[in-house]
Amino acid sequence: IKDWKTRLSYFLQNSSSSAKMKGKKGGKQHTYFRPSPEEAQLWSEAFDELLASKYGLAAFRAFLKSEYCEENIEFWLACEDFKKTKSPQKLTSKAKKIYNDFIEKEAPKEINIDFQTKNMIAQNIQEATHSCFSAAQKRVYSLMENNSYPRFLESEFYQELCKKPPITRVAQAT
Repeated sequence: IKDWKTRLSYFLQNSSSSAKMKGKKGGKQHTYFRPSPEEAQLWSEAFDELLASKYGLAAFRAFLKSEYCEENIEFWLACEDFKKTKSPQKLTSKAKKIYNDFIEKEAPKEINIDFQTKNMIAQNIQEATHSCFSAAQKRVYSLMENNSYPRFLESEFYQELCKKPPITRVAQAT
């Protein structure tokens, strides 16, 4: 659990410092706070609840990193970003980057998808559309939701987040 806290702390620190840099350029500044036990417990209700929370996403990402499968969440997030792309030129370049990083054989962050899906993507990125990674993204989402997410909910780290802090007694002045 100590290693977990160290990793998450490092991840959140780096996220916060990059957010602060963006904040100085006129963008919104993001800060990360440990969630309340009630907020953390919400993550167990649905996988989407976890992904919608900045801290939840960071915690889940750190968990996946500890299990050596962070490429799944990175791919899913890259696809979410890809779907928001407006420019056709950027769509094509992002599609190629996602393909090179996650899909092609021996990719640095290769995800575990079947051969047919890989071939379909290879054909689709020639003329990239917002849906060219949809099948792979659904498979990776399902893999995370059905395998990694239940293990995350059982992890010591998550269980610790759900615990209410002990109430300290304050001496009453008389």
